[in-house]
Amino acid sequence: MTGTGLPLEGVRVVEMTHMVMGPTCGMVLAQLGAEIIKVEPPAGDKTRSLGGMGTAFFPLFNRGKRSIVLDFNKPEDRETMDRLLASADVFLENFRDGQLDKQGLGPEELRRKHPHLIVAGHKGFLSGPYEHRPALDEVVQMMSGLAAMTGTRDKPQRVGSSANDIMGGMFGAISILAALYQKRGGHKNGADIRIGLFENCLFLVAQHMVEYEMTGNKPRSMPEREHAWPIYDIFDTAEGDRIFIGVVTEGHWWTFCKEFGLKEFADDPSLRNTTDRILARGRIIPRVAEVVRQWKMADLSAKLDELNICFSPINRPEDLLTDPHVLRPGGLVQNFNANGAPFRVPALPIEWNGGNIGEGLKVPVLGADTDAVRAELDKLSSTDNAA
Repeated sequence: MTGTGLPLEGVRVVEMTHMVMGPTCGMVLAQLGAEIIKVEPPAGDKTRSLGGMGTAFFPLFNRGKRSIVLDFNKPEDRETMDRLLASADVFLENFRDGQLDKQGLGPEELRRKHPHLIVAGHKGFLSGPYEHRPALDEVVQMMSGLAAMTGTRDKPQRVGSSANDIMGGMFGAISILAALYQKRGGHKNGADIRIGLFENCLFLVAQHMVEYEMTGNKPRSMPEREHAWPIYDIFDTAEGDRIFIGVVTEGHWWTFCKEFGLKEFADDPSLRNTTDRILARGRIIPRVAEVVRQWKMADLSAKLDELNICFSPINRPEDLLTDPHVLRPGGLVQNFNANGAPFRVPALPIEWNGGNIGEGLKVPVLGADTDAVRAELDKLSSTDNAA
């Protein structure tokens, strides 16, 4: 894969991953220009056949990759894998410790045969007492306290996406980029990288852990938390739509009171600072709710936008497919499923030299690139022998 103009052009990544965390890492690297060769068993990655909430897993996290099928029960396929790793810069995997040893792909064997290789293992836990355990996004959200902070201790609630898996894949990509940078600086050997799903979630709740460490106060969950602002709430509009409004600066407070006819608050000497207003939320919020209920969503949004006050409609994911900012040029990119059907997906959330990344990526058909990759390896071997 050449001529992309992307920063990782020329980097070859061999990926043996499934589900979300490992594939996310490969997907990010692919969009940055790396060649990702996904190695699948003869039956294919099991994620290919998921339905329900897992329907999008394979197409979303495996776009832009090549697929080859190898059966490690066959000596010739194990040899192909060995030659493939010899040609690669990075090896991605997310199997339980010890599982890949059976295929001759354990860490010690890889270090011995391919010392140049950057090996990134996406695991449930980093090294320690729990390293042997399997983990899921929901498991680590419960363990780390994130679920108790999102809901409550009595009614813990997981985040409404595979947030930790995706973030874990991003940490995998970050660490691989660091290892590639180190190698290009003259470091000859690769790197042995381990990314932990649990520790990734721990990183997310670090702000609450440090708060307790510093103050001795147990952090309150999101539904129970003390508000840091006088107006930071969800309100109903005239047509039954719901909107979040956050009035978080001194200037916004006076502007909001003036523009929305809340003179009684602006003139009240007991509401001169933010602390006073937070303590008076019991009478402020019901009054604000009355005012907001008189506005239609479109008019209210336009007014808040004009005043530079933070706000948001309460959207569902499907609503974003008609959002004008999401639909701006490059906001959504068109990709193609393995059966050729197009689907839209948010672009990688960066702009590279003023442009968006990810247009036209294809989800690979199972094994579609097996013959081509074998031919490339044969050609490479012939070149090396001639040299």
